[in-house]
Amino acid sequence: MSIEARDGTMNTPAAGDAADGRHFDVELVLVSYRSAPQIAGLLAGLPPELPVVVVDNAHDVDGVRAVVEARPNGRYVDSGGGKGFARAANMGARSSTREFVVFGNPDSRPTIEALRQILADVADDPSCAASAATMVSADGHVELGVGGWEPTVRRALVHSAGLHKLFPRAGLFARPAPHERIDVDWTTGACMAVRRSTFLELGCFDEEFYVYNEDVAFGRQARERGMHEKLRTDVLVPHSAGGSGAPSLEMLRLRGAAMARYLRRHHSPAQTRALTLALASGYAARALQRTVTRERDLASQHWAYVKGVTTGRATVAGRVVME
Repeated sequence: MSIEARDGTMNTPAAGDAADGRHFDVELVLVSYRSAPQIAGLLAGLPPELPVVVVDNAHDVDGVRAVVEARPNGRYVDSGGGKGFARAANMGARSSTREFVVFGNPDSRPTIEALRQILADVADDPSCAASAATMVSADGHVELGVGGWEPTVRRALVHSAGLHKLFPRAGLFARPAPHERIDVDWTTGACMAVRRSTFLELGCFDEEFYVYNEDVAFGRQARERGMHEKLRTDVLVPHSAGGSGAPSLEMLRLRGAAMARYLRRHHSPAQTRALTLALASGYAARALQRTVTRERDLASQHWAYVKGVTTGRATVAGRVVME
């Protein structure tokens, strides 16, 4: 049985079952920023007939258009530049004509079987807003932040103090063991399947977020509609975590600014102040500790997060993208 039909539908078994002739009408959505080598590596491991759209935030400066258009079902979309992840990903999903879409990071390496399994979840359960694979580093360890929970002061304190290493379900971000049963409030968009109509009905990713926390906000939108997201800890996808995007200090500040925006949008002023204080004080303490031990790079990263979460302001290449 072929994995992929020429019309773009995927002959696929349900997760764990034998082939039964089911078809998933699906398109892979990738957001690129100078990511041509990473995207070429990702696509090399997938069937050539799999439909894919690359939304490019860098005006094809790296030749990514040729990479995707070399595929029989490849689409290239120029976002207009500098749109960030949420807007670019939404462009890919909105312009798709497929029933399902899978969002992926350029530096992820899913197999076709991984895509089959997360697609089966959203196809078989109308209340499942999204199903995501578990991202693992090159050495096979599960990454922190493959999913997580709604911020609370207690969770923020646990995370910022580093106590999530002792109490892995008490912080903001999940790092489950492979095959561990776990319920989360949101999942990462690094390898996430959705039914396109459901994604559109839920308002897509919140475009107020340039990058980070758009996945947290989407999980909240799903819960408010009585839906849930599923984290597949049995579907492990290698991820290099940082194969494209802005420099690390900019990204850490963006991470903090995105959290600040999420808190302002979805929590009361008193809760937002308490959560911001908990996060800022914890990361400031981490920065001081790294300064004392002369780990200056790590100290700078922690300070960048503090600046982001306290000001809500972040830049990329000198351009303000969040404030």
